Amino acid sequence: MMLKGEMMDAPLMISGILKHADNCHGDREIVSRLPEDLSTHRYGYSDAHKRTRQLANALTKKLKIKESDRVSTIAWNTHRHFELYYGISGIGAVVHTVNPRLDPEQIVWILNHAQSKAVCFDKTFAPLIDGIAKHCKTVKHWVLMADSSHLKDVQTKCIAYEDLIDDQKADYDWPVFDEYAAAGLCYTSGTTGDPKGVLYSHRSTILHAMASSAADVIGVGSKGNILPVVPMFHVNAWGIPYACPMNGAKLIMPGPRLDGPGLHEMITEEQVNYVAGVPTVWLGLLQYLRESGNRIDSVQKVLIGGSALPEALLRAFEDEYGVIMQQGWGMTEMSPLGTVNTPLAKHEGLSRDEEVKIKLKQGRLVFGVEMRIVDDEGNELPWDGKSSGHVHVRGPWIASGYFRGAGAESFTDDGWMKTGDVAYMDRDGYMTITDRSKDVIKTGGEWVSSIDLENAAMGHPDVAMAAAIGMRHPKWDERPLLIVQLKPGAEQDKESILEYLRGVVPKLWVPDDVQFIDEMPIGATGKILKTKLREMFKDYQFPGTEGMGA
Repeated sequence: MMLKGEMMDAPLMISGILKHADNCHGDREIVSRLPEDLSTHRYGYSDAHKRTRQLANALTKKLKIKESDRVSTIAWNTHRHFELYYGISGIGAVVHTVNPRLDPEQIVWILNHAQSKAVCFDKTFAPLIDGIAKHCKTVKHWVLMADSSHLKDVQTKCIAYEDLIDDQKADYDWPVFDEYAAAGLCYTSGTTGDPKGVLYSHRSTILHAMASSAADVIGVGSKGNILPVVPMFHVNAWGIPYACPMNGAKLIMPGPRLDGPGLHEMITEEQVNYVAGVPTVWLGLLQYLRESGNRIDSVQKVLIGGSALPEALLRAFEDEYGVIMQQGWGMTEMSPLGTVNTPLAKHEGLSRDEEVKIKLKQGRLVFGVEMRIVDDEGNELPWDGKSSGHVHVRGPWIASGYFRGAGAESFTDDGWMKTGDVAYMDRDGYMTITDRSKDVIKTGGEWVSSIDLENAAMGHPDVAMAAAIGMRHPKWDERPLLIVQLKPGAEQDKESILEYLRGVVPKLWVPDDVQFIDEMPIGATGKILKTKLREMFKDYQFPGTEGMGA
């Protein structure tokens, strides 16, 4: 018979993070650059907790938001977005972050699928809201994240965020409920078909934040001045808005200004020592630093995710600016952390080239994440640094399914999630991605569906067959190359095809180039052999990229 431990049963509540920050780190700052006027806003965690309690009262009393209702955000990284993270989940509702970079039609689909009751948005996105509002069937309230002086710039009937909370009391008592209750919702476009919703719980969110706080992961601590350039609409800004108040780190929110000069200004003014974002951000910052002669001497470490860390970028920041570059890997379905690259003690004393070789791996498993590598038949492969196979993961902050029952094929019968990546593991637990199981193209941290792009191209009257493959790009990691077999008698007209695609696919998806071939390689099952196409175009280089790189 089991001897049960005599420990209290205390549910893990996201509201508890902010209560702790108020009690123990009340004067530690959150600094934001505001989207409406680019001014700087600053206050402490105690102030944030007060306003968040006002928000909780407003959500429940004014907007009539109830437990499990979805409240969506279309917003930059700011203190108001931070308040919404905690206020919505704190009352038992679900904060649903929406990526504004998606096509408006896709955003409408996501809002309708999520059955959102309210949408909170920054002024930047007013034109988007004005275009989609009438198509959002379940949205009852639109909230402009600014004060009432900016309402005149929005056509859609809405309430100003500051008006919403201004007359509310700050005496809200956070409810305690099942820690497995839904707290956050984020959609991932994945590969093909409609986007899929990943539904995070209070428990998973807190465990992920605690794991990220470990020294060999992000290492969030009370002395940290942390700047998440990764958007709060992208996998909860990698959990940083939860880990910072949990540990008393200063949280610096960049708002919409993510260019080199803007980031340098904020890094310098706030003495940022840790930054997180995708490689394209750092390529832009690097270009600015080199051109201006400025430095970022306060920064100790940069976490790179979303796509692979280019070697040239790693060497540039580390060798020229003394900034440690740290690569991580994960997915929306993983909250997102799966691996983070931190060298081991035994790596001290390695040559620079040996050290760089290790740093270019995707990193070591974070405690809490289990991983297996399997072959095509599902047999588990050894962690020998060479046996490459399909990556499966499981753990307490990894999705067990998708919202409203989508995507069952992404999960195995024995409880693992198929990541869609192909990789090998070495004996130290370092992961190296070698390929992708499906032919998605990852550009600047965003996914492009090759199949959807191909189907769109097939709509052009001159295209008989089309294939999209991801080709290396010095800035975007990958960009789509469209390979076309024309219909008999049709003439090669690259610009005509690109112009057609600009009207039917998101701007990000439009290929950088079109190449024509006489006959597509077809396999025995009638599918285009993309392995053959990649071999045919292995030496291809996009026009205008000669000499580019960090």
